[in-house]
Amino acid sequence: MCDNKFHVEALSELLESDNKFGFIVMDGNGALFATLSGNTREILHKFPVELPKKHGRGGQSALRFSRLREEKRHNYVRKVAETAVQMFIAGDKINVTGLILAGSADFKTDLSKSDMFDPRLATRVMKIVDVSYGGENGLNQAIDLSQEVLQNVKFIQEKKLISTYFDEIAQDTGKTVYGVDDTLKALEMGAVETLIIWENLDVTRFTLKRGDEEPLVKYLNKEQEKVKENFINPETGTEMEVIERELLLEWMANKYKEFGATLEFITNKSTEGSQFVRGFGGIGGLLRYKLDMTMLGDEDEDDFYYDSDDDY
Repeated sequence: MCDNKFHVEALSELLESDNKFGFIVMDGNGALFATLSGNTREILHKFPVELPKKHGRGGQSALRFSRLREEKRHNYVRKVAETAVQMFIAGDKINVTGLILAGSADFKTDLSKSDMFDPRLATRVMKIVDVSYGGENGLNQAIDLSQEVLQNVKFIQEKKLISTYFDEIAQDTGKTVYGVDDTLKALEMGAVETLIIWENLDVTRFTLKRGDEEPLVKYLNKEQEKVKENFINPETGTEMEVIERELLLEWMANKYKEFGATLEFITNKSTEGSQFVRGFGGIGGLLRYKLDMTMLGDEDEDDFYYDSDDDY
């Protein structure tokens, strides 16, 4: 695309969510299996089916025709259930966060209630939706009708994570850390199990040159960046050269695996998320073991918080 800027909207959509959702769309003409991650959908498999209509031709008993029809419908549901296992279970583990069943007839309901449907998948069914079409058109319609429940999953997971964090603080287990400096100290020790960061955290990591000494690393917010003293070498009184500057969010995203941690981005849209951002500076972590941060050296007076209130 020719322009005076890079178009990264497609990449942003991919990064929007790590959650992957499975879709099964089935009607009288066939079934379709797909996944949705962010705004990116992928069709995994589809197959057609020929089912007899409700009315048979003459010369065939109604009872026998009805039995054959039910048998073919039963086989169709069985095939869908078996294919669902192949598509959404890998290595004995479910590879999707949740499942949406969609269709224009009763097949989707029959599948959800069937004993042939793997119980592991049945527990992940988030919604059953009625669509007017089958195939890809039905998939598009199912995605539109499921938007609310898909968004709520991330919201609920976020609330659960931060509630766990607050519970650890309330119980005074010593297994939590907050603030840029303390979190990074714990991270370098390999003590952080889950790293929690606000997705709009506006802190930059500066690497500053100090003559022949080891470079100095500082973490500054926008206001702190404007203070000239933050770039002055306290020992020599000279201005330090900026070797490298990088958003802390990006640095964390590239480095967290090296410290054996898992990374969770949160928003401030939930009550818990807002409290975490205001009270804890938008960055913290759940620790593997109890850690006394006061034993790791004096707290840096430049440690960054988003709110000056001591409500935490």
